[in-house]
Amino acid sequence: MATTPTAPASAPPAEAGRFSWRQRLALRLVSWAGYLAVRLIGPTLRWQVAVEPGGPPHGWVQPAVYVFWHQCVFSSTWWFRHRQVAVMTSSSFDGEYIARIIERFGYEAVRGSSTRGGVRALLGMHTVVEQGRAVAFTIDGPRGPRHVAKAGPVLLARNTGVPIIAFHVGLERAWVLNSWDAFRIPKPFSRALLCLSQLMPVAPHSSAAELERHHAEMQAALERVRDLAEQHRWR
Repeated sequence: MATTPTAPASAPPAEAGRFSWRQRLALRLVSWAGYLAVRLIGPTLRWQVAVEPGGPPHGWVQPAVYVFWHQCVFSSTWWFRHRQVAVMTSSSFDGEYIARIIERFGYEAVRGSSTRGGVRALLGMHTVVEQGRAVAFTIDGPRGPRHVAKAGPVLLARNTGVPIIAFHVGLERAWVLNSWDAFRIPKPFSRALLCLSQLMPVAPHSSAAELERHHAEMQAALERVRDLAEQHRWR
């Protein structure tokens, strides 16, 4: 897999209307700083992969709907780089700089969230899946509550017929930010454990009660892979 960084993504045309000049300046500075941090630390990480029975062979399959907690954005950005994954990002200021960072690593940022532009963003993700590509959701973003999964991926899986896969990245050593998501930045040369769940299909004609069951299944899978990754004993 190629690791050469792509050219920086240009700013969205609507930027001037959405953000003040101070915010636009901050976006450029923060997005470049974030890109450089991932680009410098990412190659030093030493990875292991654990897959549940019934999970994706070799840790990857597409098309699929991948879901993960917001705190894993940094490390997962490096691991899944340059696979043309589409990621739903918030239309907010915070979501915009994350979008710009991940676009430099070969992702497509589909802007929208559970609070703003959600329907439009889900339609965009649907188009990506129809193209045979994978999509990903930071499932407790953009503002939490932490480790509480939203329902969008279940609806997308039902409408497209592709499975949901939960994953989590455990880190041997990391800086943990004092933020709502306890965002984690791996320390250079740390070991990282990527844990992936079994594939979770959602039937195309699922009733409301069945969707609730699939939502609970997704929440349980997210917690399961998180616990497996976080409780790993590094040797």
